Amino acid sequence: QVQLVESGGGPVQAGNSLRLSCAASGRTFSSYAMGWFRQAPGKEREFVTSISNGGATTYYADSVKGRFTISRDNAKNTVYLQMSSLKPEDSAVYYCAARFGAVPYNTPSQYNYWGQGTQVTVSS
Repeated sequence: QVQLVESGGGPVQAGNSLRLSCAASGRTFSSYAMGWFRQAPGKEREFVTSISNGGATTYYADSVKGRFTISRDNAKNTVYLQMSSLKPEDSAVYYCAARFGAVPYNTPSQYNYWGQGTQVTVSS
């Protein structure tokens, strides 16, 4: 099993950058694909980006492609979300998620474990 804890969220001005981290417990982190999802008030949870267990494969939502970068450091049991050129519409609670397996699917139902979320607020 995996326990996930996000950090790095907070207020940020539009156009600036922010990096989120997700620390995972356990000794089998490299067996899990990881994803980032976000949810704004009144909206459904949406896919942001995901990465395969080894880090070789990544996927991005069209809304963040070119601005966000997902990466992982399996030696540190950590996955990162580097966000740049932030927009007010990026404001949301960001969740990291894990699934046992290599493939980084883009649907919440494919993920088994979830963090508590971290708030990102982008002001104009």
